[in-house]
Amino acid sequence: MNFSALIDNFGQLTVTGFTQGAIYALIALGYTLVYGVLRLINFAHSEVFVTGSFAAILTLRLLGVGADEAVPSTAIVIAVLFAAVLSAMAASAATALVVERVAYRPLRKRNAPPLVFLISAIGASIAISEAFGVFYSRDNVPVGNLIEPTTQFEIFGATITNRMILIVVAAFGMMILLDTIINRTRLGRGIRAVAMDPDAAALMGVNKDRVIAWTFVLGGLMAGVAAVLYNLNIGVTKFNAGFILGLKAFTAAVLGGIGNLRGALIGGLLLGLVENWGQAVIGTSWRDVIAFVFLILVLMFRPTGLLGESLGRARA
Repeated sequence: MNFSALIDNFGQLTVTGFTQGAIYALIALGYTLVYGVLRLINFAHSEVFVTGSFAAILTLRLLGVGADEAVPSTAIVIAVLFAAVLSAMAASAATALVVERVAYRPLRKRNAPPLVFLISAIGASIAISEAFGVFYSRDNVPVGNLIEPTTQFEIFGATITNRMILIVVAAFGMMILLDTIINRTRLGRGIRAVAMDPDAAALMGVNKDRVIAWTFVLGGLMAGVAAVLYNLNIGVTKFNAGFILGLKAFTAAVLGGIGNLRGALIGGLLLGLVENWGQAVIGTSWRDVIAFVFLILVLMFRPTGLLGESLGRARA
């Protein structure tokens, strides 16, 4: 074990882990929203993210940003990035809504057991992923040189780039927006009511199907933004990029307390940090092992996650 590598590079490892953790947290919000309302794990959410990733790349290509072209001017970057974010959010939200309508709603109408929902979600996940592999590419797809990372400042020996700042600020901004929607709007009250007691909510005039559909859409919107941030951070995507990333985002949701929006934030950031610190000590090939072992260790002492409060009991 190489603890000296961790000590010598602690600042930089922390910053990069925090950046990656913000992306985990943003994707984890989709898992935790659906679980909070339906008490089911939407394993197709990882492919909702992948759809947004490919939609963003397609938008960049349509706007003339290729994989090997020079960085465009600042004004063009802002306009292109805005268009990519909008297209990714729209594509991910639409995919999430289709998954809800096709893979979940018919089963709810028939009172299917939870295992059937799980199988349906896994089937939808594989179908979407393989469709991208067949019709687009099974190889890594480069995003394009949209934002050249430049150093903005240094803190505790860690270099902070413009790209890191953009990713963290955008991720936190979307998390704050979603938290506000859930806790301060009529839609949010409906979501929390259905999460707490769907039958009682229906008796009080809440349209349960509409609320569930909006829950999937909100999760899809978060996944769309996460997809663009992931593209910027990694530089490539792939038809099955959502598999491990989705599992880690789900891990983040469980770490923080599945069904808890703020828990997803804490879980995502913590997972990103632990991954980065751990790989510095025992090697990058152990990165995924570290993430899931950490989950097991936390759940041994905190079975409900670090915060452990469900969406239905969230305070307004």
